[in-house]
Amino acid sequence: MSMLAAADVTVRRGGRAILDGVSLAARAGEFIAVIGPNGAGKSTLLSLLAGLLKPDAGTVMLDGAPFVMDKALARRRAYLPQNARCEWPLSVERLVALGLTPALPAFGGLPEAFRGKIDKALESCDLAARREQDATTLSGGELMRAMLARAIVGEPQILIVDEPVAGLDPRHALETMRLLAGFARAGTLVIAAMHDLTLAGRSASRIVALKQGRLRGDGPGITATLVQDIFDVNAHVSGDGPNMTVDYPPI
Repeated sequence: MSMLAAADVTVRRGGRAILDGVSLAARAGEFIAVIGPNGAGKSTLLSLLAGLLKPDAGTVMLDGAPFVMDKALARRRAYLPQNARCEWPLSVERLVALGLTPALPAFGGLPEAFRGKIDKALESCDLAARREQDATTLSGGELMRAMLARAIVGEPQILIVDEPVAGLDPRHALETMRLLAGFARAGTLVIAAMHDLTLAGRSASRIVALKQGRLRGDGPGITATLVQDIFDVNAHVSGDGPNMTVDYPPI
């Protein structure tokens, strides 16, 4: 069982605190949606939790021990950054296979045993028909799905994704959230930064809210009070769980 914790972490850039004394404990099987306005520190928090960034103060621990960026961690954790890009003319299949790099042998081609994992990831992200296509020719939404397939192909214990539904059409956004929620139900710790509050509230088991680098909310759902506090918007929140909806004031 994976346990990921940030204790009183602070990150400063240019004399400004991007994160300011944030603490968070996350466990296997949780689906945590991190919400907040632009510049709130969501991506910075995810980078810390992924072990890609060191805090200026505070600590980040995995299973009670400090992060060690090694092959063992790479096998357990997958990270999908915001606005991920592919600059090389790889096929979609080969791009997805890169997610297996920590588990691949040092020499030789792709072991046959891994092909089933690649097929499953492609199917899960509705990309089976694109497997031979050059990844640089995909649309923005298709590339996002390919990058998600790369993140999940190794079946990580910890999956950290930054804006996983950005640029996706409604169908694929819904399917992506169902996929992430399914990983969490199967025991994976899923942490996702999100701007779509309705999808976050319907899919995540826990909502973590940031504003100006500080933790302003941590609980099981989204409320109108939380939306007002975090975004300065008088929204109407109805329902809960899979039926929750956030309605904004008329334009």
